Amino acid sequence: MSSTALFTDHYELTMLAAALRDGTADRPCVFEVFARRLPEGRRYGVVAGTGRLLDAITSFRFGPAELELLERTGVVDDATLAWLDDYEFTGDVDGYPEGELYFPGSPVLTVTAPFGVGVVLETLALSILNHDSAVASAAARMVGAANGRRMIEMGSRRTHEEAAVASARAAYLAGFTATSNLEAGRRYGIPTTGTCAHAFTQLHDDEEAAFRSQVDALGAGTTLLVDTYDITNGIETAVRVAGPERGAVRIDSGDLGVLARQARDQLDGLGARSTRIVVSGDLDEYSIAALRAEPVDAYGVGTSLVTGSGAPTAGMVYKLVEVDGRPVAKRSSHKESRGGRKGALRRHKETGTALEEVVHGPGVQPEAQEHDRPLQVALARGGELVEGVNSLERSRERLRAALVSVPWEGLKLSKGDPAIPTTFL
Repeated sequence: MSSTALFTDHYELTMLAAALRDGTADRPCVFEVFARRLPEGRRYGVVAGTGRLLDAITSFRFGPAELELLERTGVVDDATLAWLDDYEFTGDVDGYPEGELYFPGSPVLTVTAPFGVGVVLETLALSILNHDSAVASAAARMVGAANGRRMIEMGSRRTHEEAAVASARAAYLAGFTATSNLEAGRRYGIPTTGTCAHAFTQLHDDEEAAFRSQVDALGAGTTLLVDTYDITNGIETAVRVAGPERGAVRIDSGDLGVLARQARDQLDGLGARSTRIVVSGDLDEYSIAALRAEPVDAYGVGTSLVTGSGAPTAGMVYKLVEVDGRPVAKRSSHKESRGGRKGALRRHKETGTALEEVVHGPGVQPEAQEHDRPLQVALARGGELVEGVNSLERSRERLRAALVSVPWEGLKLSKGDPAIPTTFL
């Protein structure tokens, strides 16, 4: 993420200016990111965006252009402008590593810094974590529904251009196989894939000419979109042009279950038994699960993925929980917080199944049990990233392992309580 310190909120700079004036901006503080609850009906959440956030925090600066705008618009006074001119994050960050599961109250991120240094990060932290965690949580449910079949992220045209890149990263973290977004491939090394759209078929005088052009350019292993006009004719034409050993056909509309069965029968009848079937078109975790028994080899998912499949935000908040080593808490009705720096561990059966999320406050150390696993790790120290915390491949493996530990009922797509309970000590 490119550094821009105006990716903050007006009220954050208002608090900073007032704190600088009254001398409290340098007080040592602890801020915490957590979700009070999971989105309605969800049984777990996936932590995602931490790597992007850490990169953003360590490059967060107020340059001449930002300072000139703040001065010209009168957002802050001269003393605050001078302070912002020297801004650099020098604090510590701890938290759940990317790919970890979270539950209500889990201390997903802990920022330890002077008040002024930490308070200006609230919007940055929440925008990244809320978006990426929402997408990754939806993507993990889709991957589970696909039951091992290939998953392709195809949502770039359904969201903001930068959100598209972040969504592709979050989906890959959650187990998607590839993305159609080339920028995500460039930035994060995610495998990319794609095929021609209906426009390419319509460009040519007939479907055969379009397919022949695509195969000539990309080889017989390319995926041909066969439902521009008539699927039956499209499949027959695809096999005639590319041969029975061709790569795949894609179906993007209609009753996908029925059409996939018909396509498989037709392909097999034409000798194209190795040709794969890719389906797309307004898929979500529920429609993917409904297609589990059908002869589908891969799914392309767009809109529902990049919008969190009904839960576009993870509902995380960024709260001050400690000042000068003293716990502080918010008492507002229905928005209460628990004071003090938290730690967390997850308890498991001997078999590895997760039993409980234990969140403990300052000075409270749960009695150790044999299969406990601490959840927070050091992410940054003195403003510098801890080595190895930004490995996307490692995060994918972490999530796979975490989902294996979830009780089977916690992986259901139906609405229900969190997969494991949270206990606060």
